[in-house]
Amino acid sequence: MFLTTRNLSKDPVLADFFNLLSRDGGTTAWVPPVDISEQADAIRITAEVPGVKPEDVQISLEGNVLTIHGTKQQVEEERTERVHRYERAYGAFERSFTLPATVDPRGIKATYDHGVLTLTLPKVEQAKPRQIPVEVTSK
Repeated sequence: MFLTTRNLSKDPVLADFFNLLSRDGGTTAWVPPVDISEQADAIRITAEVPGVKPEDVQISLEGNVLTIHGTKQQVEEERTERVHRYERAYGAFERSFTLPATVDPRGIKATYDHGVLTLTLPKVEQAKPRQIPVEVTSK
């Protein structure tokens, strides 16, 4: 059985792009995919980080920029067979998000479950409308 790569494009720019994505002996940065959703009371960021241990993830907040960074450790494997393609990515990753003013930074929470990191960013309570009485200062 022979493994071959298909020529996806005759355009050299696109061909170079696809070659950059290839893991044939090269290295590319690993960027975990995220979903961002909004509910009435919070914004939720969900990141897929399979194979990353919770202790290898750090979350920081500087000003209004939330940063998730960590490392996916490569597991050493004894290989007796010849590898034709290796697409699993390892190494350091980082994702940063600029938070809107509606987020309460003191209430941010993070949970990890089966390779899924979920950040819950609660929204600040909006000021409730109130009546302001008019004081009479002249007599």
